Amino acid sequence: MGEAKRRKQLGLMPTVYPFDATMDADGTLTFTRAPEDAAHRELIAGALQRSQPYGAAWDSQYRTLHVMHGRVDRFLETAEDVQSIPVPALRRLSGELALGRVGEGSETTGRFLPVEGGAVRLREVQHSADGTKWDAFPVNMDPHRALEFLLQHPAATLGGEVVATYVAEQWREGRLDIDPEPPAELLDMLESLAREWHGDTEQGWQETHLDATDGDDTDPVPVARRAAFELRQPAPLQSPLNLTFATLGNVEVTVNRENSSYSLDGEAWISYADPDGEAREDALNLPDFLDVETVPVQVFADGRVEWVDGDVPAEHGERLRADLLLETGAGNPAEWAQWTRELITQTFEYELVIPESTELPVPVAVLLDIPLDALDDPDPLAQSFIESAITFDGTNWRDLYDEVLPEELRPFLDDN
Repeated sequence: MGEAKRRKQLGLMPTVYPFDATMDADGTLTFTRAPEDAAHRELIAGALQRSQPYGAAWDSQYRTLHVMHGRVDRFLETAEDVQSIPVPALRRLSGELALGRVGEGSETTGRFLPVEGGAVRLREVQHSADGTKWDAFPVNMDPHRALEFLLQHPAATLGGEVVATYVAEQWREGRLDIDPEPPAELLDMLESLAREWHGDTEQGWQETHLDATDGDDTDPVPVARRAAFELRQPAPLQSPLNLTFATLGNVEVTVNRENSSYSLDGEAWISYADPDGEAREDALNLPDFLDVETVPVQVFADGRVEWVDGDVPAEHGERLRADLLLETGAGNPAEWAQWTRELITQTFEYELVIPESTELPVPVAVLLDIPLDALDDPDPLAQSFIESAITFDGTNWRDLYDEVLPEELRPFLDDN
């Protein structure tokens, strides 16, 4: 004890703030124990929300762990087979926020999530279907045996549906363009992925290129490269056979080699799928970027649901209305205020400073875009709809992804 106290006094040990929290299937986080300081709670919440999957991604992760622990007694061949595995709706997350010189002591258990000034140590994740009986997967899983359990199932080769494709064109001197222009909340993440994929140093640039072409150090170094990133719905099972490069929120990212290429002179492009093939003036030969057809719907605070372009088929209308009211809390002032608060804080998290105790203006309505193929999908709509605009007066709609901040939120603008 004496040595520990001395190290703490010298600033060699971090200051620790324990926490316990629950997270539902849609990613909503609720603390049951947390630091008193709101800034500390925000650090923990941010780390957990960035690291924990939600919606379809949580379904995929849980079912994968279920399979890898040998808890399936039949072969899984189709997505429907995998989806028959029930997924618990709740997670319980326990750990602590450690501020200071993290990692210098003997305490090494748990997963470290870096935050400003330290790290969040996530010690335990449990899951529950009813919030009463909690379970957790063993932490001492044999990785080789787990992989055997997973890869014996044909469904491990299934990929998720492509929802969007972006091509990142990066030049050796540093310029980076992404086509088509992504939503603002994706831009920084896609740029980071491109630099990681192509290498963020001169040596990395060359090494990643040679790895992709099976070349050697005598090969010329390209002046520009293109990577086609496919954003996909989570695969039924998270498998190394799916070649997922990264996860952005609730979508997986893969790289399509067929539509990725490089140029040695900035004019002719060579496909990474065929490095020995003929160079072309423009090797970017993508099909039309997937433009998912959607149905716009306005959900009002008072519980009204209005389809913007006519109506949906009668067999879907009542179910969709019920789902939307359940997911948004429309018709219940407290639930609607909480849902719209989370929508605003998540959409403008880098622009606004909103103390936890501060009340936000409550929108009169929110415009949602629902993919057509989700209309007859039995999964909850929260896994598919996209919030695209809000109105605070019922007349003037504010695009959530416009560069102009809604006037009603300007008092909370972060000027730093």
